[in-house]
Amino acid sequence: MNSNIVIKSTAEIGLMRESGRLLAKVFKQLDSFIDVGVTTMAINDFVEDYIINTLNARPASKGQYGYQYVLNSSVNEVVCHGVPSDGKRLKTGDIVNIDITLEKNGFVADSSKMYLIGEVQARAKYLSEVTYQAMWQGIQMVKPGARLGDVGHAIQSYVEANGFSVVREYCGHGIGREMHEAPQVLHVGKPGTGLKLKEGMTFTIEPMVNQGTHKTKEKKDGWTVVTRDKKLSAQWEHTLLVTANGVEILTLRDDESLPASLNV
Repeated sequence: MNSNIVIKSTAEIGLMRESGRLLAKVFKQLDSFIDVGVTTMAINDFVEDYIINTLNARPASKGQYGYQYVLNSSVNEVVCHGVPSDGKRLKTGDIVNIDITLEKNGFVADSSKMYLIGEVQARAKYLSEVTYQAMWQGIQMVKPGARLGDVGHAIQSYVEANGFSVVREYCGHGIGREMHEAPQVLHVGKPGTGLKLKEGMTFTIEPMVNQGTHKTKEKKDGWTVVTRDKKLSAQWEHTLLVTANGVEILTLRDDESLPASLNV
């Protein structure tokens, strides 16, 4: 699989930056839309309209693998691949991951963000924050010559030190002209092992972190993945570029600041 990794050209990187920039704008719009009482289907429809009619881009998830919607909306114990529904109305105390892909000029960006709805319990807030920081722990390992095992180890170590667990079955992935390209990017690992990173690689880091056991199960709809013990799960995701000196976050949002220790 590693032999199929696509090193992006300067022109392709420019197109990926544009897709990432547009996707960041989608989340900025969602920040004022998602609230108590909104259904996950309403979120889906809002995002679809904005991507197509305002950004003149394509929601890349719709139709992929037979999926009918433009995003995943994973609420509380849902780990990933939550399906939007008119019957799922967000209530105070919920935590929800919104995972969106966008294609512009042939290149795909992929990102997800946690939204905390109304008054959320401290433990749930902490889970979301630890997951977000774990993503950055992994991102900070990205540079030419580093290995994917370094990335996974950094994430796993941080999560487990904070009393949570990392989902094993689902991982980050290469991305570019296709939503899912080589390599697979695990969020657990051993330092000094795995694929060596090279300038021009593009992939996602998207740790899924559970409050209890890391074990999951898929529901009968064939999409929705939940925690085995019904405890909460959180996820954050960015699309990244390996640069000559370190890493560039292609889907960085306006509300985010880069860690001071990051090599960019």
